[in-house]
Amino acid sequence: MLIVVKNTSKIDELKKELYKSFSMKDLGHAKKILGMRITRLRDKRKIYLSQKKYIERVLERFNMKNAKPISIPLAGHMKLSKKMCPTAREKKENMAKVPYSSVIGSLMKSALGSCEVDTQYLGGSSDECLCFGASNPILKGYKNSDMAGDLDNRKSTTGYLFTFSRGAISWQSKLQKCVALSTTKAEYIVATEAGKEMIWLNRFLQELGLN
Repeated sequence: MLIVVKNTSKIDELKKELYKSFSMKDLGHAKKILGMRITRLRDKRKIYLSQKKYIERVLERFNMKNAKPISIPLAGHMKLSKKMCPTAREKKENMAKVPYSSVIGSLMKSALGSCEVDTQYLGGSSDECLCFGASNPILKGYKNSDMAGDLDNRKSTTGYLFTFSRGAISWQSKLQKCVALSTTKAEYIVATEAGKEMIWLNRFLQELGLN
């Protein structure tokens, strides 16, 4: 269990109440959670979240530990399509041996999602981490859309990113449910999705006393 409050005395009060009903072990300040390592620099008032160990396990599991690292998961000009799937029987059989769903599931946990290319990117970025500081405690959001970017059904892509204290806290990139007939409609759709996420995040931060 991870307890987050602004006043440490509230943590002690909550622990006392929980001890009355449950047998618990206090592990002190959080050092790991959900595959992430938490590092504090109290003198600089900064917190770092790293997935280096988790990424190393993923690379080892799928025999990609010695793969050549790359700087981006997919080139901007690269467009994936169903037509790129193998049609020859031999190639299909080889593709069937690739544990695609397992790889993507592992990548989703590390906030990514095309198989071998993504694992190569992870190998080259495992030392990077998210940093949150005490300064600039402001919720900021960025959004954009890719008009008719999907080659198979011409759907647009919704993308947004929110930061707090200079660190990313929420992001998404997915196909829109309907086909937008103009860039304006595609932008309205992403603005709506990003707006709903912003409202939720703002209320959550208010509950924590951080906004």
